[in-house]
Amino acid sequence: MDDPDTLTAARRTVLRRKVRWVVGFTIGYNVFEAVASIAAGAAASSTALIAFGLDSVIEVLSAAVIVWQFSRRDPDRWQKPALRAIAIAFFALAGYVILNAGLSFAGVVEAEPSPLGIVIACLSLVIMPGVAGVERRAGAELGSASVIADSRQLLLCAWLSGSMLLGLTANALLGWAWADSLAALVIAGFAIKEGVEAWRGEAEPPVFQAGE
Repeated sequence: MDDPDTLTAARRTVLRRKVRWVVGFTIGYNVFEAVASIAAGAAASSTALIAFGLDSVIEVLSAAVIVWQFSRRDPDRWQKPALRAIAIAFFALAGYVILNAGLSFAGVVEAEPSPLGIVIACLSLVIMPGVAGVERRAGAELGSASVIADSRQLLLCAWLSGSMLLGLTANALLGWAWADSLAALVIAGFAIKEGVEAWRGEAEPPVFQAGE
């Protein structure tokens, strides 16, 4: 087992560079995902799609927080503020989603089928798990809770993609508009859970093992 405290300066530099590459890709992909999801969600009155797009915005903000943290001379010193910023973003997303899902269940708005949304969900299901794994391993080796928290956001994106895909497919094939709102509430539940853990600093890095 490797201890983060025993990392060489060269290895630490390599890992921090890897983290920066991951968050750079995350920012680029999620900007595209946010624009496409929110546009498709607005066109279809889909709370789940709009929530997914807003989650992508939060992932961009979270990645930006990590970029900011790792641009500091001593990144570990800024870990707690980074985690708090990520947590607040999660709570904001959950509040928005719960409000809009409630309006949908009340019949104020009704979601329409969205083929574009289904495509977006499939892309995220394919891409996000691999990117999250790369960042998680780098964060574990560095011993960085904030990087671990950011990688969990990416993995959350994949889970949410699956939830959204089920809701959108049920609406498209069976006409179950309520499935869209149910998928949105699943997103809100995950967001609250991750927000609480980030706020408490519970996204602690596991002990890194070579070859993970």
